[in-house]
Amino acid sequence: MNNILSPLIRSFKTKELRKKIIFTLVVFVIFRLFAHVPLPGVDREQMRALFQSNAFLGLLDIFSGGTLLNFSVVALGLNPYINSSIIFQLLTMAFPKLEELSKEGEYGRQKINQYTRMLAVPLSVVQGIGMYALLRNQHIITDLSPISLVAMIATMTAGTVFLMWLGELITEQGVGNGISLLIFAGIVGRLPVTLGQTASTVTEQSFTNLIIFIVLALVVVAGIVLVNEAVRQIPVQYAKRVRGNRMYGGTTSYLPLRINQAGVIPIIFAVSFVLLPQLAGQFMTQTNQAQLVAIGTTLTRVFNPAGLTYNLIYFILVVAFTYFYTAVTFNPQKISEEIQKHGGFIPGIRPGRVTAEYLQYILTRLTLAGALFLGILAILPSIARGITGVSTLMLGGTGILIVVSVVLETVKSLEAQLVMRNYEGFL
Repeated sequence: MNNILSPLIRSFKTKELRKKIIFTLVVFVIFRLFAHVPLPGVDREQMRALFQSNAFLGLLDIFSGGTLLNFSVVALGLNPYINSSIIFQLLTMAFPKLEELSKEGEYGRQKINQYTRMLAVPLSVVQGIGMYALLRNQHIITDLSPISLVAMIATMTAGTVFLMWLGELITEQGVGNGISLLIFAGIVGRLPVTLGQTASTVTEQSFTNLIIFIVLALVVVAGIVLVNEAVRQIPVQYAKRVRGNRMYGGTTSYLPLRINQAGVIPIIFAVSFVLLPQLAGQFMTQTNQAQLVAIGTTLTRVFNPAGLTYNLIYFILVVAFTYFYTAVTFNPQKISEEIQKHGGFIPGIRPGRVTAEYLQYILTRLTLAGALFLGILAILPSIARGITGVSTLMLGGTGILIVVSVVLETVKSLEAQLVMRNYEGFL
């Protein structure tokens, strides 16, 4: 804890960093204010009941930072931007031109980020229309006139664009990655309400379970920190080269392979797939055809988030998507070619194809550990509820993973800026 707080305390003592931190906090306040400006025509009590019964909407609400549950002017949150980012990550691996653009340094990253923001706008429109259709089918919102519907969709789209702009402001003038910090602020902003609900329902019998729940949460946080920071370092030796009167190379560096190469993306993919049957089942049960109602009832029962079948399929999908996403984002063949191109080699391993096979072997074993960890983290809410019986204080593995990852990333950013300013002082 002292290691995490130390960079923050030292940053407040530095005038420039103190301004960045205060600016970031001001943006957080603006974000939370807009998160409580509601759109008209929605029964929020029914909306809250719908979100409690639908795990898919609950996941969307996590990434929107609670704005979707409030159905505020920023109801869609940053979900369209996150989806757009995932799409472009996959497209970068599929299209050589985008891959070349991503390797062009800062210019390439800015262009891809610009394309990502542009794609997020039509995705916001599509998600806004889908949200309206869902709420109308659930009788939470009444039929709107075409003008009112267009105004609602435009407002929700503008809210997403506004949040993307706030995220860019934090990235440029604040501390850390703005988009990640806004998601972090939304998740943390819901904690007081959740803690209040839990405190009001605690009895003498459930107090012991609550203590067990808190201990589990601390263990989970420690595990996430350990796995996120765990790295397998592959030594890379560079041969000596003589150019003119100077000698180059002859140094040893390390290729870091993280246990959790994929981050939170596999959980997002898996939960989208595993919750589709339940969502389809809820729609079928509202039809007038007996066969569709029977199928919908079966799907809802089988894919109940508290059931064994749902959690088993969820776990398998997370493991599978972890391997898939790691294979897409990390190419041992290209890494081997880059090492060989710069005159490097792994001691005891021949350059070229043998190096690629060695990296693939190491990556497969590391990914297994990361995939099992993410799988357990994904089904953790069901395990925690079964052990403690506490249902109001959700131990959401996805939310905790995001919060801990953002905190670690921000602390590293502060430490880097402190080191840079120390060097400037010496110069």
